Amino acid sequence: MTTAVQPYRVTPARVLRSEWHKLWTLRSTWITLVATGALTVGMGVGISAAYDGTGEGGLDPVMFVLLGTQFATVNLAVLGVLATAGEYSTGQIRATLTAVPRRLPVLWSKAAVLAAVAFPLCLWTNLLTFPLAQAFLSDTDQSAALGDPGVLRGLVGNAAALTLLAVMALGLGAVTRSVPVSLGVYIGLVMIVPELLRMLPYAVVDDAVRYFPAQALESATAARTGPEAASPTAALLALALWAAVSLAAAATTLRRRDV
Repeated sequence: MTTAVQPYRVTPARVLRSEWHKLWTLRSTWITLVATGALTVGMGVGISAAYDGTGEGGLDPVMFVLLGTQFATVNLAVLGVLATAGEYSTGQIRATLTAVPRRLPVLWSKAAVLAAVAFPLCLWTNLLTFPLAQAFLSDTDQSAALGDPGVLRGLVGNAAALTLLAVMALGLGAVTRSVPVSLGVYIGLVMIVPELLRMLPYAVVDDAVRYFPAQALESATAARTGPEAASPTAALLALALWAAVSLAAAATTLRRRDV
């Protein structure tokens, strides 16, 4: 008597494992992550070593040290876009959705895997960059310690904000299904649209701009919140909403469109 072979079932754990394996087997993943960490540390230490303490004052010490994370906003966005739109460009998405016909578990797994990679990378990079940079800033107005008010919160908030921006980019990639278009929309939304809106002479527009991605990232990073900036909690909530809207649009697109 022979026993029937039980077919493999599609489970959330198996979809997660599949997406984790796909992400780490891409050479672009390693290049992007290494570049993100190296640029953040290198720029933070380099600027601090060159700083002569003659600044005008008022600069936030955490934002000053983490100026290199400006590169991370683009690098991690590229990683997020490649995780979704990249599969459409290579045609691999057909095999992925054939294996997981319900589709949405693929999107949630991609977002979870990206967040699980991006947050630890950004957090540990920040925790490494800050003390290395402070070794050159001990006698300047940018001198600070991890135990100072708002410093550790700023380092963690920056990592969380960058992770949410990466997830937002992942959702944009799933909506547009094009790497160039996704990156164009992301860069326009993060860097260009807020500056254009600030040209409008309306107070309500200025209030809204502070919750746009780049401005929310600054608020989540700063150890000392400025009077015209959003609070760190509100900034992270705004970024979470941006990411959620992007994923919701991606989910709708994924269910309604053919591959």
